[in-house]
Amino acid sequence: MSDAGNHSVAKSSSTMAVQCRGVVKEFGKGQTRVRVLRGIDVDIELGKTTFLVGPSGCGKTTLVSVMAGLLTATEGNIQVLGKDLAKLRSSALIDFRARNLGFVFQQFNLIPALNAAENAAVPLIIQGQSMHRATKQVEPLFEKLDMAKHRFKYPNQLSGGQQQRVAVARALIHKPKLIICDEPTASLDAEAGHAVMELLSELAAAPDRAVMVVTHDSRIFSFADTIVYLSDGQVTRVEEQNSAEANR
Repeated sequence: MSDAGNHSVAKSSSTMAVQCRGVVKEFGKGQTRVRVLRGIDVDIELGKTTFLVGPSGCGKTTLVSVMAGLLTATEGNIQVLGKDLAKLRSSALIDFRARNLGFVFQQFNLIPALNAAENAAVPLIIQGQSMHRATKQVEPLFEKLDMAKHRFKYPNQLSGGQQQRVAVARALIHKPKLIICDEPTASLDAEAGHAVMELLSELAAAPDRAVMVVTHDSRIFSFADTIVYLSDGQVTRVEEQNSAEANR
């Protein structure tokens, strides 16, 4: 175990997917202003799976949203894959996210008019690939996620767990360098959740990729290389784990 301060200064920037220094995020103005993040210093390493854990309302989702450039920090510096997101123009930021980041959201955000395979292929289609070529690339992932027989079904024909697996496939299909997952196993049983985490861990094992997981699911804590604990908008401690390798 290491404390957050020592952890954040001991790592080389060349091994980092994300570096946060003094990150503050506030919502509202004047008397209604709320400070959700209170000076976050944290590193997310390439080649590892990092979990962000803590009670509801502690700032986990806000932090990953800032890291992904979906929200702008009020104060502080954020480097993502060597880029200062605050300095990117809107179009450049959108392109950067499309090419380098994969997302698994709690609400899935599947497109109702597309079937499962088409939904999973969306990142490739955004990059200019044809629907046919993109959906063919989905097939190996769907086999691993036990979704091959459901590939032509539409979101309203899928269970919550099946929709979650489509969302995971969509996050992985374009081989992003940083995958951000908000409760990726929340709708899955233990076996399915284990399968999803195995796939995420397999991708994170590459030295130039990282997986970041926001979770309350203690069943999957063993898959973490690093666990970052948050409370009241601050990092309270960082634990390095040795058990993640046994799951791979």
